Amino acid sequence: MVNKPQKTKLSSVISLSHSESTRIFEKKSDLEVWSAFDKGDEMAFNYIYRGFTPIMFSFGIQITNNVDLVKDCIQNIFIDLRRKRGALSEVISIKSYLLKILQRELFRSIKKESIHSIQNIELPESAFLIEVSHETKVIQLESETEINTQLKMALNQLTARQRQAIVLLYEEGMSYREIAEVLEFNEVKSARKLVYRAIESLKQILKN
Repeated sequence: MVNKPQKTKLSSVISLSHSESTRIFEKKSDLEVWSAFDKGDEMAFNYIYRGFTPIMFSFGIQITNNVDLVKDCIQNIFIDLRRKRGALSEVISIKSYLLKILQRELFRSIKKESIHSIQNIELPESAFLIEVSHETKVIQLESETEINTQLKMALNQLTARQRQAIVLLYEEGMSYREIAEVLEFNEVKSARKLVYRAIESLKQILKN
């Protein structure tokens, strides 16, 4: 449980000018931004917090519809990261790192709050359901409503894990290496294989 002084401190930090932190860090690599944050740069922290919390929330709410839980997990993650400054590991992709630890934190919280003892938490099959519209990034098509409906139905017949990979690749624009980090695969080829199988399954569903 987070005490009040820590929350107050975090609140005061994120009130810093985001436009100023963006100006300073937007052209720097994730490695440089993270290194600055680890060394205590409050502008770097503000840039990371303000820039990535919306992405984290959108990702988390697809795992669980408990909005308060997602918000609490995000808050706790950043408080914990601030506490560990000076001893943080090197981070190449901030987005994939934050999504990975958010998913882990959500699974841990869901397991803790569950009435039954759950040994392994996995994505529910309702996770990462995909809405298809003319503007979607998943598949750039100018299509009729009927085709969009068929495509949505086909996408949502994939497993939750396959949909998650598709969302990370096409919606979030992540590389296979970043997807492997989020999904905690030991090898990048595992992420490629998951996406390949998802696309092959999608083709087969549409064909049928």
